[in-house]
Amino acid sequence: MGVVFQKTPVLTDVTLHYCPGCTHGIIHRIVAEVLEELGVAERTVGVCPVGCSVFAYKYFNIDFHEAAHGRAPAVATGIKRCQPDRIVFSYQGDGDLASIGNAEINHAAMRAEKITTIFVNNCIYGMTGGQMAPTTLVGMKATTAPLGRDSDHYGFPMKVSEMIASHDGAYYVERVSVDSTKNIIGAKKAIKKAFQYQVEGKGFTFIEVLSTCPSNWAKTPVESIKWLQENMIPAFPLGVKKDKGGEA
Repeated sequence: MGVVFQKTPVLTDVTLHYCPGCTHGIIHRIVAEVLEELGVAERTVGVCPVGCSVFAYKYFNIDFHEAAHGRAPAVATGIKRCQPDRIVFSYQGDGDLASIGNAEINHAAMRAEKITTIFVNNCIYGMTGGQMAPTTLVGMKATTAPLGRDSDHYGFPMKVSEMIASHDGAYYVERVSVDSTKNIIGAKKAIKKAFQYQVEGKGFTFIEVLSTCPSNWAKTPVESIKWLQENMIPAFPLGVKKDKGGEA
């Protein structure tokens, strides 16, 4: 009998540490499949920072570098400039990238660094216990906003993709989601395009992936998917925010 499907060899056999219902595993698989399909896994270097994805290096059969909290774009920049033949990407959460790492990600985009960033947005600090993040929605509860995010006090959620797309150095920016089969297929298409542009030597590429956090949202996996669909997607519209390669 012929093989219909098998796990990509770019992923290891190590059991994921993520909570039940967390979609990091889906995103890992998409990234790994894309690297295999493009034939670049052997020359790819990933950079993972502090956050839920801190152990990402255990799950990919590629070179990985650990970065301090928020500094993954700076580390990725150093690797790419020293070894321009490498395919380099950072894999970051919203607490890491949009808060302490806000300067690093914006300056990487401004400089048109030829790296790719996979930005996983679940609107909350996951690993550290559910604190409010820059992307936390208005009214959404967090350990540091137990009554819900009050826009008069805390301001409004940061729309990171739109911010990154405003920089001239950003080549391709898209927001996707992994809440359904259709959107997972779309997410893979976007991530593949981002890496393909890097292979071609284009500028900075950035993919934001709307994700879930059942543990800190205090919801079941199924409830979390529904909450993402009903609350996150309206607040963070999916779609291409910038694509220089698609311009006339």
